[in-house]
Amino acid sequence: MTTAPRTSRRTVWVAIRAMIVFTLLVGVAYPLAITGVGQLTFPNQANGSLRVNGAGAPVGSALIGQQFLTAAGEPDPAFFQPRPSAAGDGYDGAASSGSNLGPENPELVGAIAERKRAVATLNGVPESRVPADAVTASSSGLDPHISEAYAAIQVDRVAEARGLDRAAVTQLVTDHTQGPDLGFLGESRVNVLELNLALEQMRG
Repeated sequence: MTTAPRTSRRTVWVAIRAMIVFTLLVGVAYPLAITGVGQLTFPNQANGSLRVNGAGAPVGSALIGQQFLTAAGEPDPAFFQPRPSAAGDGYDGAASSGSNLGPENPELVGAIAERKRAVATLNGVPESRVPADAVTASSSGLDPHISEAYAAIQVDRVAEARGLDRAAVTQLVTDHTQGPDLGFLGESRVNVLELNLALEQMRG
């Protein structure tokens, strides 16, 4: 007559103990272990690949692009500019997305034409020299890189705005150009934030 209640209580107690054990293992021990391994082996990546300025203050992540604007909200001529972003108001990590507009969409076609004119005017180059990544957003809207071609058309403008030698700025771009992954995957690229931080150090 008392076997069933005892069995039921025992089952409940076993379930509670199992829940506690697995909560400690999977919810506490495992995350702590993975966090520790990450901090020991890949501390930069584990902490968000943050970059700091000359004063040691974080200014962004090497993994997420950002805009470099004047107080008036215009592209700052003293900095290399990133590609367009369709993530929120631009490089919003909480709204990562592409435009999802097809290549023949009138809105996209018009936006590309407008961006091409703006980029050509800002950098003092003909529209024929404006590369595709200067007028199109990445699929994530957060790509921190630009192509070598886009960096190249910005060199003269940045050098003039900062009073620097063009050759020195060109060399800086070369030093911050990353080759294809594993030597053959993707294209060469330049991380805009890291390049602009190097520019600031150059001025300092």
